[in-house]
Amino acid sequence: MDFNSIKETENQQVFLPILEEKKVKLFIKREDLIHPFVSGNKFRKLKYNLQEATKLKKKSILTFGGAYSNHILATAVAGKLAGLKTFGIIRGDELGKNIAETIEGNPTLREAQNHGMKFHFVTREEYRQKTSFGFIEKMKNKWGDFYLIPEGGTNFLAVDGCQEILTKEDAEFNYICAAVGTGGTLAGLIKSLKRRQKVLGFPALKGNFLSEEIKKYTIKNDSWKLQKGYHFGGYAKSNPELIDFINNFKQETGILLDPIYTGKMVFGIIDLIKKDTFEEGTKILAIHTGGIQGIAGFNQELIKKNEQTINVE
Repeated sequence: MDFNSIKETENQQVFLPILEEKKVKLFIKREDLIHPFVSGNKFRKLKYNLQEATKLKKKSILTFGGAYSNHILATAVAGKLAGLKTFGIIRGDELGKNIAETIEGNPTLREAQNHGMKFHFVTREEYRQKTSFGFIEKMKNKWGDFYLIPEGGTNFLAVDGCQEILTKEDAEFNYICAAVGTGGTLAGLIKSLKRRQKVLGFPALKGNFLSEEIKKYTIKNDSWKLQKGYHFGGYAKSNPELIDFINNFKQETGILLDPIYTGKMVFGIIDLIKKDTFEEGTKILAIHTGGIQGIAGFNQELIKKNEQTINVE
C-alpha cells in the first residue's frame, strides 16, 4: 500500500424518499473503500505517523485499544505494510488468561495477530494509566524503543492526514458530517473547511470532553457543532432501532454502515432532516470512516444477546 498514492475518494449520492420530500441532497464520501482494514480515517490518521516513525528510524509502533478496536487492526496491517513491528496494549486482562481462546473468538484481534501484532493485555485500571511515564517505560523494557501512537490514533500528525479527506470539489457542500471518537477526524475536517461551510460531528461516546479535545487542534470554533443526541447509550452501544436502520439503509442504498460510528452518524443526519433542521436545497456530505471489519465481532455480541444482527451481504 502506497500511503502517498491515495488522495481522493468517491462521493456517492444517496436517494431516499425523505431526501426528496425535504429537498435535501445527501452524499457519502466512500473513505471506507480505501483498504479493507486500513480504511477511512484510520488510513488518514496513520499516514503521517508511519512516515514520522520511519523518519525517526523506529523499528516498531506501540498503540492502544479495546478488544474490537478498528484502530488496533488498522495499525497492525499498516505497520506490516510499512515494514514496522506492531505492539497493541489491549484493555481487559481477562482476555489474556486464555489467549488462544480469545484470538479464536475475536476476528479483530485474530486478524491483527495474523499481521504480526503482539499483544499486552492490561486491567482497566492499568489501561487508565497507559500514557503515564512509568507504564511507557515498562513497555520499553519489555519491547525496546518504539514509536507511540495514541488510542484512536489522534495527534497533530493524524489531524494533518485528516485534512486531506476533503477535496476542492467538496466546496459545493453546505455541511460536512462525520462521526466522532477521539476528535481527530473532525479537527482535520474543520481545518480544511471553505468559507460558509459547517461541520457537524456525531459523537459515538457520552460525555462533554470532546469539544475541548477538538479545540486543541483547531482555532476555528465557530464553524462546527457536535450533535450529542445520537450515541445510543455510549461507545459500542446500540439498540434494535439502530440495527434496523443500518439494515434498511444497506438495502435501500447498497452502502453498509458500521454500528459504532457511521451508523449512528447517518441515523442522526436522517433524523435531523426529518425535523427540518436543514433548509431546502442544502447539500450534505457525510464521511464514511470505515469500520466495516468490526461488524463481525459486533454481530457475535448481538447473537449472544439473542438480538437481530447486521446484514453484511
